[in-house]
Amino acid sequence: MEIDGTLLTILGVAAGILILTGWVEQIYKGYKTKSLKDVSKFLMIFISAGAILWLIYGIIVEDVFIIGTNLAAIALMMIVLAMKKTYDKRLRS
Repeated sequence: MEIDGTLLTILGVAAGILILTGWVEQIYKGYKTKSLKDVSKFLMIFISAGAILWLIYGIIVEDVFIIGTNLAAIALMMIVLAMKKTYDKRLRS
């Protein structure tokens, strides 16, 4: 089955938006509540590792959508991790 290039582009962009929206929502909620205690460090480690592997794959196959989505995902996860460290430190103080 052959898929039209435009449809494939729409599919890739939609997938990227859906994946990244979850992290944006988490950042917004964490910023408002000043708490990310419910976010598992292990979840972030495994998702980050997966995003890095997807990034490597995207570079190898030269797919701009895979590369862009995973670069953005890694950046958003780093923001969540920094917020988590900051807010968790405040709870312990």
